[in-house]
Order: sequence, then structure tokens, then C-alpha cells
Amino acid sequence: MSIPGARWPYVLLALLAAATFLDRRPEPAELVLCVCTAAWLAVGTTTKAVRPWVSAVGLTVLTGALVVLNPLFGFLTPVPYYYTFLAIPFPWQPVGVAAVAAVAGTAQSYAIDKSTVGGVAIWVAVMAGNAVPMVAYAFVARRAEQQEAEREQALAQAREANRRLAESLAENEVLQEQLVVRAREAGVRDERQRMAREIHDTLAQGLTGIISQLRAADETTWPRHVAAATELARESLDETRRSVKALRPEPLRTKRLIEAVRQVAERWSALHDVQVRVVTTGEARLIAPEAEVALLRAAQEALANVARHARASRVGVTVSYLENEVALDVRDDGCGFETSTADGFGLEAMRQRIEGLAGTVQVESEIGAGTGVSARVPVEARA
Repeated sequence: MSIPGARWPYVLLALLAAATFLDRRPEPAELVLCVCTAAWLAVGTTTKAVRPWVSAVGLTVLTGALVVLNPLFGFLTPVPYYYTFLAIPFPWQPVGVAAVAAVAGTAQSYAIDKSTVGGVAIWVAVMAGNAVPMVAYAFVARRAEQQEAEREQALAQAREANRRLAESLAENEVLQEQLVVRAREAGVRDERQRMAREIHDTLAQGLTGIISQLRAADETTWPRHVAAATELARESLDETRRSVKALRPEPLRTKRLIEAVRQVAERWSALHDVQVRVVTTGEARLIAPEAEVALLRAAQEALANVARHARASRVGVTVSYLENEVALDVRDDGCGFETSTADGFGLEAMRQRIEGLAGTVQVESEIGAGTGVSARVPVEARA
């Protein structure tokens, strides 16, 4: 046990030895014990040759021996007290403190006659008067050390928690930056997809209709077809402008869904000379604007596909208002196709629109038996 700066035990021992010389001629045993005590302090408290608790016990024993020879050395008991508190751990520390208290009590009751019961009782009482408060102090000091250790542990845990929190905040900042970048990229991608769908549903379909009208024109009917192509071009331009501005389609601007579908079907029928029958089932009611736009675009896409591929003579469009969803069904009596080979941006755009509103799209077709397209969206659908 090494105790830097612990020189006061030597000073106290020297003062007590000097006081003994002034009082009387010391006995040789006293001198030997003083030298042994000083040597024990030097070896036991400044080197690692002796274990700390052994050094403290040795100091108690040497002090007790000095007290037996000379009660003046009772003033040396602060030294073994000091090293006992410092070097002996619990649960043995109170025992060591009680032993030092017995030495101090013996010095204080040196003049009492211990040959009688009363004298022994007084001696024991004096030792107890020293031991009880010192042992109590040992327990109090122990509790204070435990509380200090708990505070240190709590502070260490708090520092560790703060460190982890700082690391988490740094990681969150990085993740937030990544999320912002991904959100921006997703927004750009979604906007491109929206524009692609809108251009397909408006400009591309309109140009396809114009080409069909111009191809159908001949010397006798060209004025009607040219007029129809001109009207298609105007409507396509208007719809394209509205799509770029992300506005509602013109048919839905002032009409409800079934009315808008009926208007689109009538114009398509007039352009392609194909009979279209529009039917409504259920009680018509207001639904989310996003759902109306998606179903109207689905009707336009389905009719455009009929015009391009089906070679149909009749088309049926049904708008069904169910309890929790609205369904749009478009069926034709055309040539049909293999659904496993069905592909194209039109159907994919339709699926993206409908599924983006938690809806579903089903395509049923058989060669020679026509085609059916069914789109369903929840009544309160939101993008």
C-alpha cells in the first residue's frame, strides 16, 4: 500500500517518543517498539511487500504493545484508525476498527484497577465508548462510498447514453439526408410517370383518333372526318394543357362520374361508328376526386384499345356503385386476344392509376369472344 504524503504518522510517533524521554527514561522495550513501528510504517505503507490489510493489522498490534508499556502512546491510535479505514475492506473493516478502539480504551483506562469487577466493567465501558461511534462511522462511511459509487456508475451510464444518443443523432442525420434524396428522386419519378400517363391518356389517344379519322376520309366523307379530326385535336390540346397543370379532366370539371363516362362514350361512338351502351347500377353518389379521375381514364383507355385492336360492333360500359367500392366494366364483342401476351403502356398506366388508389384491374379476353376490362376502387380512395 503506497500512501503519498503520509508523513504525519512518523511525526506523531517521534513526538510521543520525545514526550516519553522528557517524562522519564524509556525502557528498552519501548525504544525497540518505536523503532519497529517506524520500520513497519516504512515497509508496510510505502511498498508492495506487505498486503494493505496486514499493514493495518500490524500497526494496531504494535500500537497496542506500546500502550501496554506506556499509556501515552494511546495518542498514536489515530494512525491504525487511519490505515484500518483505508486498507481493510468490508466486512472486516468494523472488526479492525473495534480492535483499534480497544487499544484506545485500554490507554484511556490505564490507571483503573482491573483486578476488580468494577474496574473491568469500567475498562469495557471505555472501550465500548470508543468502539461504538467508530464502528458506526465505519458503516456510515461505507454507505457514503456505496452512494458515491452508485453516482459514478449513474454518471458513467449517462455519459454512455449521451454518447450513444450522439451517435444515433449522427446516424439519423445521415439517414434523413438519404431519405430526403430518395424522396426527391421518388417525387421526380412519380411526376414523370404521372406525365407519361396523362400524355398517353390525352395526347397519344387524341393523335391516334386523328390518324384514324384521316385514314377513314375519302372523297365523299372527308369533310366529316376532317371536322372530327379537328375537334379531336382541339380536345386533345385542351386535355394536355390540363394534364400538365394537374387539373381534373374536362368531362369531370362540371359533371359527375357517370355523366362524364357517358359523354366520353358518346363521343367515342360518334367517332368510330360503334354502338356503345352505358349502364349504371346501384345508387350514384359522390366519391373521391382521385377515384373519379382514375375510373374515367380507365374508361378512355379501354375504349381506345377497342378502337385500335378489337374490331368490335358493340361495346358495353357499366358503372356500378357498390357498398364500399365503385366498379367500371368495359366489354366488347371484338376479336379478343390472349391475356398472357397482353402488354403495353396503356394497360400498365391504367393499373398504376387504379392500384395507386388501393384498387384492382382485371382483364378477361378470349380470341373470337371479345374482351372485358374491370377496374374497381374504394369509395373513399386516396392516392
